[in-house]
Amino acid sequence: MPPELTHYITSYGYLAIFSLIFIQELGVPNPVPNEFILLFGGYLTSVGTLSLPLTFLSAVSADFIGTSILFTIFYFFGKVIIKKKPRWIPIRAEHIERMTEKIAEKDWWGIYLGRLIPYVRGYTSVAAGLLNVRPHVFEMAVALSAITWSGGYVLAGHFMGGYWGKIAQEFGGVSFAFYSLIALFLIIFFGRKLLKLVRAK
Repeated sequence: MPPELTHYITSYGYLAIFSLIFIQELGVPNPVPNEFILLFGGYLTSVGTLSLPLTFLSAVSADFIGTSILFTIFYFFGKVIIKKKPRWIPIRAEHIERMTEKIAEKDWWGIYLGRLIPYVRGYTSVAAGLLNVRPHVFEMAVALSAITWSGGYVLAGHFMGGYWGKIAQEFGGVSFAFYSLIALFLIIFFGRKLLKLVRAK
C-alpha cells in the first residue's frame, strides 16, 4: 500500500478503517482495494496497535452502513439515476443486468453470494435497490456478508501477522483469484451456520 495510506491507518486507527471502507462501499473508487486495507487492519491487531474486536466492528459496520446507503439510494431513485447517469459515474449497465437476474432468481441467497464476489459487490447493492428488494431481506443478507467478507479479511490479516505484506505483494497481480480463494474459504467456514439460518427462515 502507499506509505501515505499506511500512515493514515496507523495514525487514525478505527476511524481510518471505517472511513476508507465506508467510502468505497458507497461506490467511490479507491486506488487501494478494501481487501488490502482490511488485511492491514488485521495485521495491526496482531502486533497490538489496534484492538481486534474494535477493528472487526469498524470494518463490518462500515461495510454494512455504506452498502445499505447505496442500496437505499437506488431503491428510491435508481431508475432516475440510471436513465440520467453521467458518463463519469462508474456503473456499467451490463453488470447491473447480470446481478439483477441473479438476485431475482435467488433473492436472499443471491444478494449474499453477490456481496462475496470481488468487483461486483457494489453492483449487487445497486441491483437489489433497482429490484426493490424488501429492506429487511437485504439488510439480513448484507449483515452476514459483511461479517463474512470484511470481518473475515480482518481475521485473516490478524492470523497472517507479519506475512500479510508478502502475500499481498505476491498476489497483487492476480488479486481476483486471491480474493476469490479467500471468499471461498470463508463461505465454507461459515457454510453450515448460514445454511441452518436460511432453512429456518
